[in-house]
Amino acid sequence: MRRESDSDRAVAALLRKQGGLITRVQVLAAGWSEGTLRHRIRPGGPWLAVLPGIYLGSSGPIADGQREIAAVLYAGPGCVLTGPVSLRQQGVRLTATGVIDVLVPAPVKRQDTGFVRLHRTKRMPDQSFVLNGIRWAPAARAVADAVRGEHDVREVRALVASAVQGGACTVPQLAEELKAGPARQSGQFRAVLGEVADGIASAAEGDLRQLVKRSGLPEPMYNPDLYVGSQFLARPDLWWKDAGVAGELDSREWHLSPEQWEKTMARRSLMSAHGIIVVNFTPRQTRVEPRRIVADLRSAIEAGRQRSPLKIRTEPHR
Repeated sequence: MRRESDSDRAVAALLRKQGGLITRVQVLAAGWSEGTLRHRIRPGGPWLAVLPGIYLGSSGPIADGQREIAAVLYAGPGCVLTGPVSLRQQGVRLTATGVIDVLVPAPVKRQDTGFVRLHRTKRMPDQSFVLNGIRWAPAARAVADAVRGEHDVREVRALVASAVQGGACTVPQLAEELKAGPARQSGQFRAVLGEVADGIASAAEGDLRQLVKRSGLPEPMYNPDLYVGSQFLARPDLWWKDAGVAGELDSREWHLSPEQWEKTMARRSLMSAHGIIVVNFTPRQTRVEPRRIVADLRSAIEAGRQRSPLKIRTEPHR
């Protein structure tokens, strides 16, 4: 049995420190030869090459937390993880894409590879935070990096709304990031940010907003706060104050638990009990039955305007 050498111990220490990953440069600097490294990463061998020059000290598969470490080792010193991976780290509910976005200083010459997408920039984040030895972009910057260049407006809406709705960042912070960043490929970001600033709380509500604007319906308030006296009543998706009509999307996707869904149903019952005409519809109906939704809303608004105004105080949501 071969005795463990100083080189072996150095390599093992690096693997422990770096979550089971190591670079080619580190292996050779520790004293291993090219031949020893090739033997480790041979087909069926004990190590796995996960990125160019980046190795997993086992046969795999590589885990999510290790993917972030591998991305940092590949991108090099001074890099910052951004985009959806940073937002998920900050508690924003997003579906994993399999891609890790990394900010690197403009002079860096490395190319995108595997699951790593590099963003060269002269404007590295001033306020990045460190967690588990990795630097992460703040939420507003991560949103901007994720949506800039994205052509699907619904994807942009969903990501921006998720970050704001989840409390990771604010509309003013996003507006500042939009202003400070490049104007190129920012058109969808700019448009959606205006929607979110108006109170749009989800991608589905963005579709609804477009439907209302095209329909010729009176312009409603989006997500306002309704009060009876000093008591908070509800925050409907759409609100026609003069008619006492609320439009509500029935979408479980934006309710994180059955308990929250039940609270939504109870809130709508409470609105009805105070005389509000509540019109419910699903995100799918806004796409496949837009005429019916518009007709239902128009009828409700006309009916509401024929009665005495409700004693409900309305304030824009802050």
